[in-house]
Amino acid sequence: MSATSGVNVLRYSALAFGVFYGFTHQRSITSATKAQAAKREYQHKQQLIEQARAEYAKSKNPALQTSEKSGLNQDPMDPNFDLEAYFNALVSQKP
Repeated sequence: MSATSGVNVLRYSALAFGVFYGFTHQRSITSATKAQAAKREYQHKQQLIEQARAEYAKSKNPALQTSEKSGLNQDPMDPNFDLEAYFNALVSQKP
């Protein structure tokens, strides 16, 4: 009878160890998944903030954006200002 009680102790010990291992492993998987989801959410928020900043800058400085696109210096106080090129650009913009 002592042999069967020893076997039962081993079985229940193995069962308890398996349950403990499964619990800790599942807990680590869950925490890694939560951390990854939080990181993904943070990156999405960063992307939205950068997009909003770009749109805000575009809405606040439309003249700056058009001058960068054309490559034309539109500041009359600048020493490199070319009046003829400015007038040609104005004429070409109007249909």
